[in-house]
Amino acid sequence: MRTGGEEMKEIRIEPVTRLEGHAKIVIFLDDKGNVDDTYFQIVELRGFEEFCKGRPVEELPRILTRLCGVCPWAHHIASAKATDGVFGVEPPPAGKKLREMGYCAHFLESHLEHFYALGPAPDFIVGPKADPKKRNIFGVIEKVGMDIGMTVIKNRAYAVKIEDMLGGKSTHPVYAIPGGVSHPLKEEDRKEIEKMAQELVDFCCFTLDEVVDKIILQNKEYLDLIMSKEIYYHETNYIGLVDDRNRVNFYEGEFRVVDPEGKEIVKFKPEDYLDHIREHVEPWSYLKFPYLKDIGWKGFVEGKDSGIMRAAPLGRLNAADGMATPKAQEAYEKFFEFMGGKPVHNTLTFHWARAIEALYAAERVLELARDPEITDPNVRAIPHPENYRGEGIGGVEAPRGSLIHHYRADENGIVTELNLIVATAFNYAGMHMSINRAAKALIKNGKVDEGILNMVEMAFRAYDPCFSCATHTLPGTMPIRIEIYDHHGELLEVISR
Repeated sequence: MRTGGEEMKEIRIEPVTRLEGHAKIVIFLDDKGNVDDTYFQIVELRGFEEFCKGRPVEELPRILTRLCGVCPWAHHIASAKATDGVFGVEPPPAGKKLREMGYCAHFLESHLEHFYALGPAPDFIVGPKADPKKRNIFGVIEKVGMDIGMTVIKNRAYAVKIEDMLGGKSTHPVYAIPGGVSHPLKEEDRKEIEKMAQELVDFCCFTLDEVVDKIILQNKEYLDLIMSKEIYYHETNYIGLVDDRNRVNFYEGEFRVVDPEGKEIVKFKPEDYLDHIREHVEPWSYLKFPYLKDIGWKGFVEGKDSGIMRAAPLGRLNAADGMATPKAQEAYEKFFEFMGGKPVHNTLTFHWARAIEALYAAERVLELARDPEITDPNVRAIPHPENYRGEGIGGVEAPRGSLIHHYRADENGIVTELNLIVATAFNYAGMHMSINRAAKALIKNGKVDEGILNMVEMAFRAYDPCFSCATHTLPGTMPIRIEIYDHHGELLEVISR
């Protein structure tokens, strides 16, 4: 934090905390010490869209997991679906179900990690204005006790083990390949997964009942923050993948967009995304801003006339008509009843929606583990040259929002072009606006402390952003600073661009 007493004009939160990747918040104050403007800047560039060109297209499901160590399965599955399209091949039922099982296990790992280590647990169990040294998983365990802490760790480990059993490794899986998956599921592994999935269902119910309900919602101070329209609230469009009954689906379906009143604007297949989605570039960030093509980019504004969408758990629940598993459906109905109907615009409810999605993911893993077809040895359809298309688009829901991979390859299967619209990008405009609103509501007359700055960070943290994989625009040239020293260590010259 940089301050300057009564002369303070600028506040920097750099780096921001408890997220994947690198970013900074710059807050500009007017002469009275109130917030004039804010910038949520993404300050890293990775460049996968360029250096993947010239690679054999079938390598991409392995390469693109390296975009991020937190959400590798999202890119793995989206990439595999895009390569299915390039080769013109449809995986057999068992192959699709195994992909979905591993992917739902990943959702569990990711959602539980954010809930208990990065997001609401440190901020609400420990406290939004608590000592920063305590606002972490260790502070959470200190508050709830070692028994509950060990239960959290054990259940997240179950999700990781399922990923390991299917993907070979959880962090960078080597499992989905063009036409299906690399190996079938053994019966003894299926039984073990079923047992772990049942415990995960019970644990996700515990999270909703004991943490969301009793610790957070029954605390008046926290509930006032959640329900506040002054600090954490935006009326936007929402996007999410839905099945043929408009229920939330992580693996396949159509993208559905609803307006701030919950009315459907459009529903489209992933392969038609270019007809509906465009991306806006600002010169101060390496991350793009997706928006609805038919409405257009109107700036960082909300309402029905804005093309901005929000995604991820709250976006998906708002865009859908329900959940496809019974316990999650019950939690979905309770959520909207408590919040007064659909859609819900309160930003901090992303955390509640995330806990509902974790329950859905656990139930879906259990359903798939009990599916007789899941151990079918026919898990891959071999691509044939006569079906080769040379272009493919894969769309899934990542834990952090809608994700699209689009590849083009030449007649030899070498990548010539690829475009990634990454999940966090769909929420970037929303995060930018959320930080601006929170800062203006919380910082008055230049008075600021660590607790207030953390509450500003809570505005973006609710979205669970992942900037390592989201950055892929390069406005202008990369900033360069070269410092030249002599042999005594004295600075001779600074060259910057």
